[in-house]
Amino acid sequence: MSAVLRRFSTAYGAGPARLLVVSGAFALTGYVVLLLLPNPSATRMLVWFLAAVVLHDLVLFPVYAAADRLLQLGAGALRRGEEGPGPVNYLRLPVLGSGLLLLVFLPGIIRQGAFTYHAATGQTQQPFLGRWLLLTAAMFAVSGLCYLIRTLRTRRAGTGRGGR
Repeated sequence: MSAVLRRFSTAYGAGPARLLVVSGAFALTGYVVLLLLPNPSATRMLVWFLAAVVLHDLVLFPVYAAADRLLQLGAGALRRGEEGPGPVNYLRLPVLGSGLLLLVFLPGIIRQGAFTYHAATGQTQQPFLGRWLLLTAAMFAVSGLCYLIRTLRTRRAGTGRGGR
C-alpha cells in the first residue's frame, strides 16, 4: 500500500490528504456558486471578483514584491556584518497591518458614502483618517520597540559570552 501512496504522491505532487482538502474546497465553491446563480447581482459580483484578481496579480503584487525586495536590499546594506535581528520583519508587519486597515476603512477615510453613513449611524466619517493614522503610528511604535528590545538582548547575550 505504501508503494501505491508513494507513486500517487509522486504523480500528484502532494499526499492524498491535500487532494481531499482541495476537493472539499472545490465542492464548497461549487455549492456557493449554485446558491448565487439565481441572485440578480451574481454577474456584477463575478466581474468585481475577476477585476480584483487581475488588479492584485498584475498590478499590486509586482508593486509590493518590488518594495519588499528594496526593503531587503536596504536592510542588508545597512547591517553589513552586524550581529542581531534584521529589521525587515519588524517593518513588514506594521506595513501589512496598516495596508489592511486602509483597505477595509478606505471608504470612510475618503468619506465615500458620507450621507448613507450619517443616516445609518448619526455620526460623521471625520475621525476615520485620524484613527487610521493613529493605529498606523501605534503599530510602527510597538514594532520598533520590539525590534529595539530584541536587538539589545542579542547584543547583551553576545557581549556576555565574549567576555567569559
